[in-house]
Amino acid sequence: MKLTDGVRLGAVTAPSRILFGPHETNLGRGRGISDRHVAYYAARAAGGAGVIVTETASVHASDWPYERAPLAAECGAGWAAVADSCRPHGAVVLAGLGHAGSQGSSAFSQNALWAPSRVPDVASRELPMELEQGEIDELVAGFAAAAESAVRAGMHGVEIEAGQYSLLRQFLSGLTNQRADFYGEDKTLLLRDVLAAVRRAVGDRVVGLRLSCDELAPWAGITPEQAAGIVEAVADRIDYLVVVRGSAMGTSATRPDLHTEPGFNTALCKQIRDVVSEDSGKNRNERSRPLVVLQGSVVEPEQAQQALDDGVADLVEMTRAQIAEPRLVELVRAGHPERIRPCVLCNQKCRVRDNRNPIVSCIGEPFSGHESSAPEPASAARREVLVVGGGPAGLEAARVLAEGGHEVEIVEKDDRLGGTALWAAEVGGRGRLRRIVDWLEAEVRRLGVRVTLGTEIAEADLIGTRRDVLVAIGSVPGPRAYEIRGGLVIDVVDLLEHHAVPDGPVVVSDPVGDAVGVGVAELLAGQGRDAVIVTQDQVVGTQLALTGDLADANGRLQRAGVRLEKRSLLREVHPDHVVLEDTFTAQRRTLPCASVIHCGHRLSNPGLAGWPRAGDCVAPRTIHEAILEGRRAAHEITALVGGGVR
Repeated sequence: MKLTDGVRLGAVTAPSRILFGPHETNLGRGRGISDRHVAYYAARAAGGAGVIVTETASVHASDWPYERAPLAAECGAGWAAVADSCRPHGAVVLAGLGHAGSQGSSAFSQNALWAPSRVPDVASRELPMELEQGEIDELVAGFAAAAESAVRAGMHGVEIEAGQYSLLRQFLSGLTNQRADFYGEDKTLLLRDVLAAVRRAVGDRVVGLRLSCDELAPWAGITPEQAAGIVEAVADRIDYLVVVRGSAMGTSATRPDLHTEPGFNTALCKQIRDVVSEDSGKNRNERSRPLVVLQGSVVEPEQAQQALDDGVADLVEMTRAQIAEPRLVELVRAGHPERIRPCVLCNQKCRVRDNRNPIVSCIGEPFSGHESSAPEPASAARREVLVVGGGPAGLEAARVLAEGGHEVEIVEKDDRLGGTALWAAEVGGRGRLRRIVDWLEAEVRRLGVRVTLGTEIAEADLIGTRRDVLVAIGSVPGPRAYEIRGGLVIDVVDLLEHHAVPDGPVVVSDPVGDAVGVGVAELLAGQGRDAVIVTQDQVVGTQLALTGDLADANGRLQRAGVRLEKRSLLREVHPDHVVLEDTFTAQRRTLPCASVIHCGHRLSNPGLAGWPRAGDCVAPRTIHEAILEGRRAAHEITALVGGGVR
């Protein structure tokens, strides 16, 4: 079977074996499914997604896990609009349904959190209320009512959330279910009751189950062996099973970033699928065995196809891959997998469950999540454009312009394209970032962009030019808030361009707190260097909380032997030591040091002033902003003659 083959799910057929799974988007307006959701899901349906599961909606008003979390009671019209927009493309569209329980938030509802037992949540430390039979009955009824509402709106069915962030998982797990009643004696009871009620509500429509099959907490949590028993108990009530791992109580991130190899759930999924296959011969109310879905950072079609070939799964979830490339299935079907915009698993813009309420997007595809406001393609008179600088901003601008039929040249002063994105990919554990540069370079060359390397453009070169000009010349090192009294200080870019570092202790100065300082310290420690990282924050890499890598990063640093100097400011650099200052007490101390690696903020390159600019030469930020501004600049250039390209 192929990824692009259709697959039967219950009474319907999906056009491919690729699933776009439920995830937080913050696209809602209030607690409903909005017009932004509709455009977002329609783009993936048009791109060939076989199954689309909408953002998980709370089935009961007691659950309000984040500000724009959908509430099933308010989703009817939105579900209907999603179903209508996806129907022409044949995708099977399901409503995600769940309840976050003790992993939710009381900040919005100002009510106690629901839970099977009075076990404080490990993240919020909040103590929940223990559900009594009346609330449990309301919960079961809420799932049934939400499912009925979804199919009435035109959805093909529902997916029930019993994964990492769910009250149903909390009832299944000994970590959180410490009840002495029958819900404690038979931890599958509530899940079985919910699925039975949902099945009665939807009839022969599709019912899927997302189940945490390994909490990575073998002392009391769900183990694969226990998950096999859970699956056997509910297999006759579901059409498919998504195998996931982890929970807030376990030992690993629930949504790993690029430090975890793609396809990490493959062995677990195969183990569970084997159980499902063994059970297929049993009498299960004449229903065929549920199909099994592989989930776990699968972002490349080759790996997804291999999972099908190896009998690991019947379908593959590729959610982040389709955030990065909505046309993924279409490009595979057309025989052009090389044109798929890569997902690098960075979590920088697609992980949005935080108090900033960002809208879901992608560093490589900044219009993801913004489909309803993206400019429409339009014809434009052919223009000649010179793009000065071949980093992400310049490459994206050139790609968009060339795709619109314009004549484009990139001139780059270095001997290779990619700019600072190349050295960002050299930082420890972040090599996948290089794939964005490789894809952009391949696209501009495919589209016929003329590329001139090793040439620096001066102001005089632009005077009198008849071409449109876009300047994307990047950044320069920024200021250093410490005195240098004879010691060696190496800028991080110079280090990553293979600057020699003398023997002796190396101090990494990290006033930013993002992936750069952490990755450099990891890189040095991996080379056997005596590395120290200095931060003014109380936690190293504090900005990594936004991508879900904070805890893992600190663990990696400590395992590598990196010394963590927290709550400290670098004040002086000397030939053989540095002076640090405590941010709370201002007390100073010294550390031995042979060299300092400076990982501070950078400044925009001031060159070629007066021309349109994009990317780091406007303000140094991330790859996302560079690509977004490169695309916007391309639109602005074509808008000069009334056009715009996408």
